[in-house]
Amino acid sequence: MPIFSHKLTQLHARLDEQIRVEMKRRMPDTLRLFRLKRLRLDVKDRLHARALQPRFS
Repeated sequence: MPIFSHKLTQLHARLDEQIRVEMKRRMPDTLRLFRLKRLRLDVKDRLHARALQPRFS
């Protein structure tokens, strides 16, 4: 896996964890959740776009 894709995957996992932690709070911050979920979706979109790019060796 190329290093950039690996870093995106790690970022996606960290965002997932932050979302889980925020949702477990007694009163989750909805704005923070919205931002975290938007970031996670952006990372997922970038990973998907990279997966569709043709590889030339």
